Amino acid sequence: MIIVITGPTAVGKTKLSINLAKKYNAQIINADSVQIYKKIDIASAKITDKEKENIIHHLIDIKNYDEDYSVYDYQIDARRIIDKLEKENKNIIIVGGTGLYIKALLYDYRFNKEEKEEYTNLTDEELYNIILSINPNSTVDKNNRRRLVRELINLKNNTENNKGDKLLYNDVMFIGLTTDRKELYERINSRVDNMINNGLIDEAKYFYKLDKNAKSLKTVIGYKELFKYFDNEITKQEAIDLIKKNSRHYAKRQYTWFNNKMDIKWFNVDFSNFDNTIKDVIEYIDKNKKTI
Repeated sequence: MIIVITGPTAVGKTKLSINLAKKYNAQIINADSVQIYKKIDIASAKITDKEKENIIHHLIDIKNYDEDYSVYDYQIDARRIIDKLEKENKNIIIVGGTGLYIKALLYDYRFNKEEKEEYTNLTDEELYNIILSINPNSTVDKNNRRRLVRELINLKNNTENNKGDKLLYNDVMFIGLTTDRKELYERINSRVDNMINNGLIDEAKYFYKLDKNAKSLKTVIGYKELFKYFDNEITKQEAIDLIKKNSRHYAKRQYTWFNNKMDIKWFNVDFSNFDNTIKDVIEYIDKNKKTI
């Protein structure tokens, strides 16, 4: 059985994944494009060793910040893990908010290696905005035209005429956590404040001094705003406010992507008693599962 847990930032995906992993004796595969990288911990709200509760996690901290890691790389690595775990009759939980990672992993999502220039009438910014409308999690360099064109070709290849919509695995359940927009935005704002208190500025400064122009760092919410503060372009408070704003916008794009790309069973989170949410999800899984 494969259980996918997804949704916007700050809704409790990590907590749910640990509880389900213990319930179903499952291993967890990360589906967050930032948690792939070592030491990008606070900015990505990466699960800690203590929070893992001895549950095996895959594809966390596997790359250094200056190493390239594409959706195609993730597809290969994660499918290899799924194949191994299925042969061992293990249940699998995939958790994260990077929708394209999940799509590429579980569906017949194919990558077009062709790099022809087919968008000569569009500027780099226009290409980048089209890519973000299809994949809000894209980390493509918006100043590299060759990469922009290649990524757009790949995305178009899998979205036109419903290509890439065939699910490749059996017994897959898609669980989405959600809440009303006002509650979500308040939780996002609170999470950012906690990140600041827990050392986000020092973490960002560490990477800023290493290489503030590194590709993997340019799209990390929390870093790119603080880099502007370090460059004296904005104040510290303006940077914090911008992190909150960009996090809210990102959550909105995540909702749009998931609602358009996957058949997800959504659960409204009971933040006053998260055990109620866990119970509701388990009841749904037990009612709809094919095998355990």
